[in-house]
Amino acid sequence: MSAHESDVYTLAPEMPAMFDGVKLAAVATVLYVIVRCLNLKSPTAPPDVTYQDTALNRFLLKSCPLLTKEYIPPLLWGKSGHLQTALYGKMGRVNSPHPCGQRKYLPMQDGATSTFDLFESLGDHPTGDDITMVICPGIGNHSEKHYIRTFVGHSQKQGYRCAVLNHLGALPNIELTSPRMFTYGCTWEFAAMVGYIKKAYAQTQLIVVGFSLGGNIVCKFLGESQANQERVLCCVSMCQGYSALRAQETFLQWDQCRRFYNFLMADNMKKIILSHRGSLFGSSTKMEDGDLSRLFTATSLMQIDDNIMRHRPGVIRCPSCFYRKFHGHSSLKEYYEKESCVHFIHNVNVPLLLVNSADDPLVHESLLTIPRTLAEKKENVMFSLTLHGGHLGFFEGAVLFPQPLTWMDKVIVSYANAICQWEKQKPPCQSGLLNESPCPEKKD
Repeated sequence: MSAHESDVYTLAPEMPAMFDGVKLAAVATVLYVIVRCLNLKSPTAPPDVTYQDTALNRFLLKSCPLLTKEYIPPLLWGKSGHLQTALYGKMGRVNSPHPCGQRKYLPMQDGATSTFDLFESLGDHPTGDDITMVICPGIGNHSEKHYIRTFVGHSQKQGYRCAVLNHLGALPNIELTSPRMFTYGCTWEFAAMVGYIKKAYAQTQLIVVGFSLGGNIVCKFLGESQANQERVLCCVSMCQGYSALRAQETFLQWDQCRRFYNFLMADNMKKIILSHRGSLFGSSTKMEDGDLSRLFTATSLMQIDDNIMRHRPGVIRCPSCFYRKFHGHSSLKEYYEKESCVHFIHNVNVPLLLVNSADDPLVHESLLTIPRTLAEKKENVMFSLTLHGGHLGFFEGAVLFPQPLTWMDKVIVSYANAICQWEKQKPPCQSGLLNESPCPEKKD
């Protein structure tokens, strides 16, 4: 046997073992990536709740155990904020109900027509009172979205009437009647809906609920005027960013793929704008080729607002510039600042629950200092930060398949029930929800 043949004979038995080692390393690498990407080693924990020690807050934590118990997402994928967010964005919810409501049309002073859907309760409220939830959805959303339908269906069964704002321009089958659509913080349409509810149901009390961008709008609305807080029992804000300017700055960063999410939201905004092209730009003010090119090439919300929606003298070009011109905003920075609830939320005096998720890929952790600081300073504010949940996800489930109701749906209704119960058992001599002083004894 030659030396060459001997070498081949010696190495041949070792080849399968070497290939097995490579396969094992590849499998181990894949498993490592899966574990890291899905955060499978991340623990579950109760929400981190920031609050002041008051009688009301102690009552709320006792009556709403979801705020103190572990939130347990689906085992295989629920600890990934990206998958929670993607599932919410793509599917919305599982087995969404189809609540039956009436669509209301409200003419606005500037010629716009606001719409909202009204859903009556499916039973009496546990307190026997007339309670209406006034709901503001997320960016570009409306009452027909799956997550809104799921929440409305759950609330109806608990005895709540629900009024859901349809953001101006969000419904594809409703034409705009003026060159204006929704913005990040314009409260006109929400105020019109609340005004209608207060007038139509003179005895009703309100629970204010906002999701994402809707959370910014409802908190800004309440903080704009003390009169806006009349007949409001409480407010719940889910997954908002609090400052439009700071949020837009973080949207340009690549960590947590925020730049990619920014691109997706900008693409959706472009579709909404183009679907209302005639109403927004008019036949007499046609878009130039350069304007259309900038719209198609915009890759961020800020580019759309700055390049496509900027105002040119004598021309109302689009919703945002209309809003900026009408209110005298001189720059994009000033526009974002005025649209943010961070400058108004400290004026809110009704009980306020602010909820965010630590793994929300859309809301940078630096923005969460706003609600935490507010809860540390104001007795009526409670800030709940979950470890998992993504952006408006908060799915629950054992291993793979999520439940129809999410932690978010249940915690809002549970908190609202606790507030209503507190109001019902509160001594009549107490004039405010946060008044902890005992009633004065009767004098003979």
